[in-house]
Amino acid sequence: MIKQELGLKQQQKLSPLQIQTIKLIELPIQDLEQRIRKEIEENPVLDDGPAPEGRDDEDDSPKDVSLSELNEDDPIPSYKLKVNNYGKDERPEYNTFSVKQSFTQSLMEQLGFRDLDEHQRMVAAFIIGSLDDDGYLRRDLDSLVDDLAFRAGIETDTEEVEQLLSVIQEFEPAGVGARDLRECLVIQLKTMKKTEEVRNALLILTEHFQDFSNRHFQKILSRTGMNEDQLRKAMACITRLNPAPGGQIDDSYNDQAQQIVPDFVLRLNDGELELTMPRFSIPEIRVNRKYADLLLNAAGSSEHEKKEAAAFVKQKMDSAKWFVEALKQRHNTLQSTMQAIIDYQHDYFMDGDETNLRPMVLKDIAEKTGFDISTISRVVNSKYIETHFGIFPLKYFFSEGLENQDGEEVSTRELKKVLKECVDAEDKHKPLTDDQLVAEMEKRGYKVARRTIAKYRDQLGIAKARLRMEI
Repeated sequence: MIKQELGLKQQQKLSPLQIQTIKLIELPIQDLEQRIRKEIEENPVLDDGPAPEGRDDEDDSPKDVSLSELNEDDPIPSYKLKVNNYGKDERPEYNTFSVKQSFTQSLMEQLGFRDLDEHQRMVAAFIIGSLDDDGYLRRDLDSLVDDLAFRAGIETDTEEVEQLLSVIQEFEPAGVGARDLRECLVIQLKTMKKTEEVRNALLILTEHFQDFSNRHFQKILSRTGMNEDQLRKAMACITRLNPAPGGQIDDSYNDQAQQIVPDFVLRLNDGELELTMPRFSIPEIRVNRKYADLLLNAAGSSEHEKKEAAAFVKQKMDSAKWFVEALKQRHNTLQSTMQAIIDYQHDYFMDGDETNLRPMVLKDIAEKTGFDISTISRVVNSKYIETHFGIFPLKYFFSEGLENQDGEEVSTRELKKVLKECVDAEDKHKPLTDDQLVAEMEKRGYKVARRTIAKYRDQLGIAKARLRMEI
């Protein structure tokens, strides 16, 4: 027997304006500019140009236009629509940061200077496209040969692929195209002047890599005949190499050069923090009266045709007003959220000292602003702030916390900073174990469990004590 039940579920329905606002809040400033341009292109009653001469611009408030008003003898009354919280500069100057050539673009450019035929160039380009973010080729050559045949329709063999891979391994940055860490480091050493320390470093990596990885220095000494000074210099040479050559060139945004434009700028003037939201190229928006006039004048003489034309203009005007209002709400939401973050982390923003960074989660800022946690999350995502001590993603300021011995809550970032200081200050001949790091942290007033030390150490990229030992 099938039993049917009817249940009622209360749901909050979002208005078109709320949906529009939510979507705009998520966008960083560059994507917002593109979104505005798209809206202007798709809505013919919007115009981002300057106001015509003689136009009365004293009243900047949007005005509702009814269908009855549009059907008067003078069908278009004096109205306009603006984003009032931005100035009139069409494209004020602004700074961009972290602009780098993409990794793939750089390699393809270098490939263009090599004397290769079209077939070889296509195979080499496929290899470049198969490199990971660190610049490594993590796939075996047989798989590449199969992919070239099935996906690109290019017939080749492992011998040719290896030959062209060796060409790519000559590119900058040194070490690119390696299949593992050892090959990456060896490639870099081979580009260097063959001093004694470079020769010894090559010997260690090519013939004693396992001992090197496990920091078995005595075995290396006995098997190579080096003395301690020679080994120390060789190890110093190796540690100066780059284990991730692809990381030198940013490859964000799908192989396009990344351009970070902060949504916020924070300045310290006479001991006071001042937050601004630069205008960048957000245009001034107003209804294009000329278009509306032409549309209505082109309507037929019948009352029905005039009403249809007027209704179309009204619909486009409403859409424009929703968009402008959503822009204003985005601006106010971002400004309120960022100000709440600054107020919450006031001591940190005064000097950038990480020890002053309080534990803070999304809920803390939601409570201060009255916004939903989901709204705060959207504001924080992909947004940056320029301060007098650097440029940071908003996510940087959020972290969980633990209590110190005095019962005061401290951020995980502060704990990590103190942990790193303990490791930096240790005797590298006898590096501190995790248990000893727990004791060191306790001496400095931080009670942290051993498992937490291990987790933070991994997150900081700090190796275990045995692997930090130096001769």
